[in-house]
Amino acid sequence: MIDWIHFTPWTSLAGGVLIGAATAMLLLLNGKIAGISGILGGLLRPSAGGIGWRVAFIAGLVVAPLLYQMVAPLPAVQIDADTGLLVVAGLLVGLGTRYGSGCTSGHGVSGLSRLSPRSMVATAAFMVAGFAVVFVVRHLIN
Repeated sequence: MIDWIHFTPWTSLAGGVLIGAATAMLLLLNGKIAGISGILGGLLRPSAGGIGWRVAFIAGLVVAPLLYQMVAPLPAVQIDADTGLLVVAGLLVGLGTRYGSGCTSGHGVSGLSRLSPRSMVATAAFMVAGFAVVFVVRHLIN
């Protein structure tokens, strides 16, 4: 459910622009796709010349909220699921990432902007699966 009272369209737009710019810069300047699973996976099985930019990218993901917190308070996080459900969900997302040869950031952000047919199919599959899971959990189980 969207909290329309606290919805911040300008902040959301700025975040989207920053993600798009960072993705474009990584591709144009480094020739790399901004897919988190591939970047993190490359750290787990490193190759020559592939560690530095990956560490910098992951460090940016960790440092960015800390810098933001210096300017404005971080939004409150509320998770209404138990730990077991979160673990199962995380494992299923990881399994889907392996079967889909990439994650939502790699396919949905980088792949769609490159008009990759494989990414279009993968993103459509992510979305349909997400819609189905939400429907089942919200309307059939509860």
